[in-house]
Amino acid sequence: MSVDTSMDYWAQVELGEIAEFVMGQAPKKSECNYQGEGTVFVKAGEFSVIRPVVKEWTTNPLKRASERDVLVCVVGATAGKLNLGIDCAIGRSVAAIRPLGDVQNVFIYQYLRTQVTSLRKGSTGSAQGVISKTDLHKVTIPFPPLSEQKVIADKLDTLLAQVENTKARLERIPQILKRFRQSVLAAAVSGRLTEEWRNGAKFEVESAALGKFVSIDIGHAFKSKEFSARGISLLRGQNIEPGALRWSETKYFPEAKLSEFHHLFINSGDIVLAMDRPIISSGLKIARAKPSDLPCVLVQRVARFKDFNDLLADYLYVLLQDISFSNYIQPNQTGSDIPHISGKQILAYPVKIPSIEEQAEIVRQVDQLFAHADRIEQQVNNALSRVNNLTQSILAKAFRGELTEQWRKDNPELISGENSAEALLERIKAERAAMKPVKKSRQKRTTA
Repeated sequence: MSVDTSMDYWAQVELGEIAEFVMGQAPKKSECNYQGEGTVFVKAGEFSVIRPVVKEWTTNPLKRASERDVLVCVVGATAGKLNLGIDCAIGRSVAAIRPLGDVQNVFIYQYLRTQVTSLRKGSTGSAQGVISKTDLHKVTIPFPPLSEQKVIADKLDTLLAQVENTKARLERIPQILKRFRQSVLAAAVSGRLTEEWRNGAKFEVESAALGKFVSIDIGHAFKSKEFSARGISLLRGQNIEPGALRWSETKYFPEAKLSEFHHLFINSGDIVLAMDRPIISSGLKIARAKPSDLPCVLVQRVARFKDFNDLLADYLYVLLQDISFSNYIQPNQTGSDIPHISGKQILAYPVKIPSIEEQAEIVRQVDQLFAHADRIEQQVNNALSRVNNLTQSILAKAFRGELTEQWRKDNPELISGENSAEALLERIKAERAAMKPVKKSRQKRTTA
């Protein structure tokens, strides 16, 4: 223990000086259940935002935690994740940090939130790492007087709750914008968006199958054994996400072997659609190629639209992004393991196509509204980044003593003498010593 000169009334201690550690232990699988029998059983998978979610119970609790503890994941990818404790048994992936004396568990919890990265870096053992009892013991923690710990915990509760509320509101906006974009697309293809432009005229359209206005290319089944480390990128369904191409898992093909496949090379602006698993949770896997995506070549089960007849490519992109096309695809997919839509089914999609002039006006208005939504989304993302940084900034200020600087000036009697951090540490040491079992001394036998 050393005195922190930046805050004369604080100490610097190792976590092991102010807390004990209970390392979890797993009961047998046969002793666990989901029917509520026995004691709540917590593993890393039950960790939530603040306290664990109750999912499982055990009839043989081997290691226990309480509400006054701080729980930490100590094994695997979630090592270093923290929750406040509940009355429960804990598995081997969890440790309970048990504050000694009157030390505030919330104070320890909030401080350790600033140390998650360090805990993970310090983990050893398996490929995913293990945080040991020794690792926890050696964590250095600033240690203010008890009254100040309580004030810091209260201030953090208030400030971080405000941050979380702000974050929650910001995180709802992208979903609102998604609904806005869908409403714009619905208005676009129904003619409502251009009512004013038509000046009261009827929305004149030609109704037919999509195949009357456009045709498609479907890629080639290139043999995987001929893939190369470098060459031309293969545009596969995995590379298509709603609105953009992603090249995180790129496969390549030797350019010298593509001479007969030049008709399958993608051009900037081409509209491409994944035919295998075309709909994912984030939307329809349709995108337009950008210059930065080139060169790339079309692979089997990916469609590229071409040969436009009385149809603007820009308008087709609007038309296919509308939810009506996804609703058409959903029931027409075949295959249980990998849902698939055929080229014939794509071209059979019933559409209503307005004049070229109105298509151009629809595209102009959609682009304008989408650009506005994109600007808002960028502002929201920037704000979210600042909010995420704000949490760490508040925690850092708290543990530098900046949040309670005025409080210390106003309450000198609560941070000195018997109320000082040093006095609290001495009481903890005394309590710890008193808890140790007394060794019985051996008495020599005497012979008569």
